[in-house]
Parts: sequence; C-alpha cells; structure tokens
Amino acid sequence: MERAQLDPAAPHPDVPPGTDRAPDAPAPPARAGAALELLVHGVGGTTPEKMLDDPRTVRITGDDTAAVYRRATDVDAEARPDRTHGGGRPVPEAYVWCNLTSGNGSRALWLLLLPFMVVNLAHWMRPTAHGRPRTVRLYGLLVRLTGLTLTVLLVAAACEVALDLAVWQCAGTRACAVRHSWLGFLSPGAGGWWSTPGRRLALAALVPTALTGLLWYLSHRTWNAYESQQPLSREGEPEPGEDDDSGALGRPGFWYGRRLVARLRAAHTAAGLLTVAAAVAAPAAHADRRPGGSTTLDTLGWLLLAALAGTAAVVLGVVCRRGRSEHRLDRHLDRHLVRRLPLGALLLLVLAALYAGWARPEWHSTGRPAGDATFGGIALGQGLLVVALAVTAHRLHRTRPPARNAGPAADASTGPGAALRGLGGPAVAMLACALGGLMSGGVAQRVSDWLDGTGTSIPGPPVLLTWQASVIPPLLLILLVLCGRLAGQAWRLARAERPLVERQYPDEPKDPERTRRIARTRAMATLTDDGPLVVGVTSAATLLLGAAALAGALGTDRTPAGAAADAPPVVQGAAESAQTLGSWLIGLGFILLVTWGRRAYKDASARRTIGILWDVGTFWPRAAHPFAPPCYAERAVPDLTWRMATWTRATGGRLVLSGHSQGSVLAAAAAWQLSPSVRGRVALLTYGSPLTRLYGRWFPAHFGADALAALHRDVDCWRNLYRRTDPIGGPIGLSGGSGPEVDHAPLKDPLGYGRTARHPLPAPILGHSDYQADPAFAEERRRLLARLRPDLPAPREEGKEAQGSEGRSSA
Repeated sequence: MERAQLDPAAPHPDVPPGTDRAPDAPAPPARAGAALELLVHGVGGTTPEKMLDDPRTVRITGDDTAAVYRRATDVDAEARPDRTHGGGRPVPEAYVWCNLTSGNGSRALWLLLLPFMVVNLAHWMRPTAHGRPRTVRLYGLLVRLTGLTLTVLLVAAACEVALDLAVWQCAGTRACAVRHSWLGFLSPGAGGWWSTPGRRLALAALVPTALTGLLWYLSHRTWNAYESQQPLSREGEPEPGEDDDSGALGRPGFWYGRRLVARLRAAHTAAGLLTVAAAVAAPAAHADRRPGGSTTLDTLGWLLLAALAGTAAVVLGVVCRRGRSEHRLDRHLDRHLVRRLPLGALLLLVLAALYAGWARPEWHSTGRPAGDATFGGIALGQGLLVVALAVTAHRLHRTRPPARNAGPAADASTGPGAALRGLGGPAVAMLACALGGLMSGGVAQRVSDWLDGTGTSIPGPPVLLTWQASVIPPLLLILLVLCGRLAGQAWRLARAERPLVERQYPDEPKDPERTRRIARTRAMATLTDDGPLVVGVTSAATLLLGAAALAGALGTDRTPAGAAADAPPVVQGAAESAQTLGSWLIGLGFILLVTWGRRAYKDASARRTIGILWDVGTFWPRAAHPFAPPCYAERAVPDLTWRMATWTRATGGRLVLSGHSQGSVLAAAAAWQLSPSVRGRVALLTYGSPLTRLYGRWFPAHFGADALAALHRDVDCWRNLYRRTDPIGGPIGLSGGSGPEVDHAPLKDPLGYGRTARHPLPAPILGHSDYQADPAFAEERRRLLARLRPDLPAPREEGKEAQGSEGRSSA
C-alpha cells in the first residue's frame, strides 16, 4: 500500500502517488458536479484495500491511527472530469479508524477497565426529557457518584490483597509466613525492622498506590490523544437550546470533553490515594485508641483521619460539580485546587505511612483490619445510588411526550423507543457494580486460596465477599432458565419463518435444509431485540441477591455455611455447595478475564473480538468515569467533519457519506456536526445500521425517534438498507414526510435460493456483511447523488476560504 500525505481537500494533479505535497501548493480549480463517496467501516475494522477493492491504495490525509485512503488511480480525480462525471459513480474514499480501538495487543488489557466503561455507558442511557434540566443534571450526578464508588472499590480490593491478606494476615501468621518465604522478612518472628504491623502496611501500600498511579497515567495519556482533539470550529452559528435533545450530538462541544475528564481524573486519583491512606492509617489509629495507648499518637491519628475526611469531602464536591459543557468549546481547565488534589492526597498518604510506621511495642496483627465494614459500606452505597438513579430515570421517562415518527422502532413492550421503559441506565449501572464486585471478589478469593493452602492458618477475605460469591450459582441458574426460554422462542419463530422463506423464492425448487437454515438465521437475528429483557432480569436479580448477601454478611458476621450451621442438613448442604461453587466461579471469572486479555497479545482473532467490544462500548465520551477506555469518536467525528467540510468547500461537489454498522453511527454523528451549507451537499447512506435497533432503544435521549427525525430533516437525502438476517442492523423507522422514506424494503438474503444459471454455486447468507454485493446498494447511491443539487455554487467567502486553507494544512 502506497501512502501519500496529500491535501485533504483536493489532491494536486502533479503529485505522483507515494510523495508528499508541499503545504503551500495551490488547490485545483473547483469543478461543479464532482462526486465523492466517503466510506466508513463498522465494528472489527478492515483494511483500505478491502474497502476500496483495490490492492494499491494511497493515504490522502491522516496518520497511522486513523486516515483517509483512495485508490492510486483516483488520487488526482478532482482534476479529471471524465473520472468524477463519467459513469455516474462517485470517487470512493475509505476512512479507516479501527486502530483507534484495536490497533495493538496491549489495548486488550483495557478489558480490565470493563466496569468503568459500563458505568460510563449508563450516563448516556438517560431517557429523553423536556423541561427538566435539574432532573437531567441529577441523573448525571448519580452516575458520576456510582463511578466514584467503583474507583474506591477497585483500590480497596488492591488494599485487601496487599495490605490485609498478604502482610497483615499471612506475614503476621507464622505458619503462612513459613510457607511463603518471600514474606519472611516481614514476619514478627524474624524480628526485622519491617516486622511491625504498621511498617508492613506502609510497605504494602506501594501496590495499590502504583495501581492508582497507573490509572492516572493511562487516563492522562489518552486524554492528550483523544479529549484534546479540537473539533471543527463553528463560530457564529446558533447553539441548540438546553432542552433541545434532538440536537444534542450537534452541539459544538459535544465531542470535546477535555475539561470534565481532567476534573474527574484529578478527583478519582485523589479518591484512590485517600483509600490507600485510610487503609494504612485506620488500623494504627484503632491500636492507639486501646487502653494504654499513646495519647500523642492518638491525637495525631484523629487529626490525620480528620484531614482524610476533609479531603474526601473536597473530592465529592469536585465530582458533584456541573458535568459536561456541550453548548460551547470549553478550552479552559479548572483552578489549581482541583488540579492539585492528587498531590494533596499523596501527601496525606505519606503522612499516613509515617504515622503507621511509628513503633508500637504491644501492637500485633490479629483477625481482619476492617474489610467487612469497608466493602459493606461500598456495596450499600452502590445499591442506594442505583435505586435513586432508577427513580430519577423513571421521572424523566414519564415526562417524555409520545414519540413522533417512531415507526416500527417503537416497541410497545419496552415503551416508546426506550429500553426497559427508561430504566436501561440504572440496569446497566447495576451491572457495572456487579462486574466491579466480581473482579474485586475474584482476586481476593484466589489470592486468599493461594496464600492459605490449608484454609485454616489465616481468617481469609471479608465475609461479605464470601456471601457475594455464594449468590453467583442462583444467579447463573436464573440466566440459564432465561436462555432456555429465549432458545425456545427462537425455535418457534424459525418454524414460523419457513413458509415465508419459501414464498420469497417462488420459482425455485424447494430444499428443506436450505429453507431451515435461512429461517434459523432470521430467527437468531431477532435475539438482539431481547437484549433489554436479559439485561433487566440480570440487573434485578443481581440487586435482590446482592441485598440478601449484604444483609446476611452484616447480620450474622459469618459465612453462609457458618450461618446455616443450625439449619436442617439440606439447608446446610445447599449453603456449603453455594459457598464453595461461588468461590470457584468468581475466581474463575476473574482468571478468564485476565487470560482473555493476555491471549490478545498473540492471537489476532482474540484481539479483533476484544476490539469489537470497544468499538461498541467506547463510542461515547468519558462523562462518568475518567479511567474508562477513551472515546474514539472524539477523534473520528472531527476527522469526518473536517474532511467533508474541506472537500465540499474546495470542489463544490456532492458527497455520499456511506456508513456500515458502527460506521453508520459515526456518520450520523458527523452529519449532526456539519454546518447547513455543507449539509446541503451531503447525502447519508447507512446499511447494517444499529441507529434505531440498538442506539435508539438504549440511548433514547441522543438517538431516539425525535433525534433521528431531526437528523432526517437536516439531512434530507438519507437512505437506509437492512436485511432480516442481520442481527445488528435494522430499519430506522422514520416516515418520509414530504420526501422519500429513509428505509429501503428489506434486502433479499441470500440473493439466490438454489443453484441457477446466474448463481451456479450456492449464494451465501450474508447477514451483517457485504451490503455492496446487493444491486440495490449501487442504485440507492445513484439516487442519492441525483437528489443532491449539483448546480449550487460552492461557498467561497473570503473568511471561509482562509479557514478552509488553515483546516487543510492542519489536517
């Protein structure tokens, strides 16, 4: 593949492929009637050679992360009227963005940040609301607080492993320390300087501190690469109103979250360091309050704990401040107080280590420090936040008027275009908390089993983690029953589809096996629509079982097997089985998560699968958690808008923005960001699109029926292609109004039923792929270009021309 860093608006005709063009080279003359097709791929990624169906491609603009490519023969197409006008076909360009999410194996380790990504999704799942700005802000605040508890939970789990299990319990117990020689220098029997409990805790605090520092570093690095990307300037244009949800993705600052992410990064880093400081200082302060303790150290302990509580209150205040500034480009950062929060928390951590390391001759490490209370408080806080979030989401959903132009997207079982009747956000937030509990409990259980081979030398992890592990078997049983119900539903639907398949191919010999396969593919594709049911049942069961586990742990202070010691033998056996099986399952789940991430270093297919997860999950900006994987759309959407604006300004031509799958979501987001003068020259062609089927149901405030109807009004030339065998794409569901409808009739898949003269070999069932193979694709693209008016003059104002030249050089 050849690469040429050319002018992003129009390549110079005298520049051969594979060479760079001088920045001050003049642009070619504008040619009215030039046509361009800008292709945007979907999940999983691809190569420009496959997108353009040509082995020789040239990079027009961009870098190794994301770039626009053309065929080598089309580099100077704007200077050749026969190429841009002949045949009625536009010049194809490919925007390749897959390296933003799955470019290398190291990014597969972002899988460990899954709870943070999921809670960030909950922020964007709020229902559509009109006239309730305070309730909308309350919803965002509750999600941010839930994200903060996840940070504290992760760091607390690291403290549980390093401070409690390793140095407090194992190093403080002779039998465990002898079995693990690397802890020998920390054992009280060794009599070394590090053998006192406080100094052991101070040394072990390096582990969770390093974890917090790593999260800060990763967030800061991706913040520079993603959130700090400047979108296309739109000065002088009217801004959407505060309650104008239909234009939310069109707001100037929507894809520029630099200030909020910097603020949340400082707050979450400080919260992590404060958690470590509390884990170090609390046991020492408890020892000083015993009879015979030092009055001076007791006073210092109270002062230190008060300073930790005061700094934690400042962190809460920072998180509770107003969220995103979407109505304008906010290029400023917060004051020094916010930016220096991590430094202040680190200073308190050093003071806590010095305080705990002070010699206390009568202090010995016995039992557990305070893990039960810590994890119990986090679990209770998360449960209350999720319930409050559900109440807030329900209030927002009730204020929404009936959907306009909802079409088939409005499923009566889930409300007008919203999954779980507006409760999708709280349900997903509950799943994020459950994932955080799975990871924290899993690592604690496995480390405890590794350190305590006999199961009798150390107390082990907090009782609450054992109770939480015990509820996993009944939760899996509920999910197994639900999956069985969905499988039966798909089987019945497949039987009902068989006559419809045969009627669709009336003139061909019937093949029962072929019919069953097509019908089965259609039935399996409908399982995507049952996603809200699966998420709702899982979330509700997790909340109820988690509440039962919390009540059991706090009420009995014993494990499930110990609490059932006086019960009948059947109950005792069930409790012991659930405890043992749950402990293994929670550890196995964590090990599988880590193994899958490590496998991606060597296995390209695993890396591609994980990349698909991030393609879907990291589309949204980091609004609730700064340690979530970065939002690739904050780079991709400005890339697309810059390319479309500069090309149409330089050539005055027509452009078809062609998006497949997740690429159609990026295309829609970029179309929202265009100015009206550019939007009038752009047509939108989507295929295999999840805009309504997934995004419209799960993110109704930004992709609901009202928002898509507004996009249809702004981008009048819009057509959507879909198949009934596609498990991801579906109809948009908008009426045409005064113009044609958005949706084409469902495409036939497969194109041929049996062997014919035209298809001598069996035609494949394409499902979600290869929409260009259908003849309807080229026909719809031709009609879109015909609907655009080629006789409009290109905007050539002096100010805009200077701005376009600056944009081309920066691109």
